Amino acid sequence: MKRFLSAGILVLAAVLLCASRAAAWDYEVHRFVNQLALAALPTNYPAFARTPVARERIAFLAGEPDRWRNTLDLPLRHVNGPDHYFDLEDLAKYGLTTESLPPFRYEFVAQLVRGRAIHARDFPVGDTAKDQDRTRSLIGFLPWAMTEYYAKLKSGFSSLRELEAAGTPEEVANARENIIYVMGVMGHFVGDATQPLHTTSHFNGWTGPNPNHYTTSRSFHSWIDAGFLQKAGVKTNEVFAQVRPAKVPWTDAATSRTNAFAEMLAFVVEQGKLVEPLYQLQKDGKLTVEGQAADTGRAFLTVQLLKAGQMLGDLWLTAWQEAPPDTFLRAELARRNPAGAAEPKEK
Repeated sequence: MKRFLSAGILVLAAVLLCASRAAAWDYEVHRFVNQLALAALPTNYPAFARTPVARERIAFLAGEPDRWRNTLDLPLRHVNGPDHYFDLEDLAKYGLTTESLPPFRYEFVAQLVRGRAIHARDFPVGDTAKDQDRTRSLIGFLPWAMTEYYAKLKSGFSSLRELEAAGTPEEVANARENIIYVMGVMGHFVGDATQPLHTTSHFNGWTGPNPNHYTTSRSFHSWIDAGFLQKAGVKTNEVFAQVRPAKVPWTDAATSRTNAFAEMLAFVVEQGKLVEPLYQLQKDGKLTVEGQAADTGRAFLTVQLLKAGQMLGDLWLTAWQEAPPDTFLRAELARRNPAGAAEPKEK
């Protein structure tokens, strides 16, 4: 379903290692997730990505996909919006399960088309005048977006290694900037995945049959993204203290070198299991900001923040470690410098 709210995940203090509260919620939380991921990287991770300037750039870029929402250009809104979410329970309407999903975005689109044709009664014709960017009926593409950005980062490291060996200083500098950009932007989508309301059609108040009497408030999403932790507060130094060193997040390395979709999907599915617990917290009064009731809600959401930062750091590390040689670029550089007399490179 179309998201009318900006795609933050939670709220917390904006300043690193500071206990003060945030002032710009959606951007600040995505920024903080990227900062957590940076804190998880090992000291031998490429130094160009860990300079103060690069850290600030990576943190800033965490908000970039939400900034793309500022345009009235419908084609961009159409392609960007659905990358922020994935309505897991809607798969059944198409006759699909998570086990049947392909790693290729457009093959998945073809599955959706076939499913709509077979189950046409479940898909009434919408009012296109109220759906100008044609996203209201889309189920979302979040796991594919995560997979594609991870692959882009690996590609960037592959190119960089060849350019560091035989490219010009300008080419090396540009390749490094490309990596920093992808690191920052991909962090946004990993952050979105850990906000349970980005994995469900119940993204802003429960819809349809509601036997458990969960809230139907149309402000629920914004309360999770911004309101609750703005008032309840989270000490960022306590979150940073829990960051573990980044590691490869999967065991099937051979498969993940060419297709990490299964792992990305599994991550999203795990966060989807938290949708009802989140609604139950609200029902039980644990997402209020008065007294000890706030502690449970704060703990729940803080875990999600940490989970996002850890997964992102793991993906950054793994993309660097598993980036394969770029044999095409190597051959092109060799033809350009047949004697191997490349200019000295800055390391």
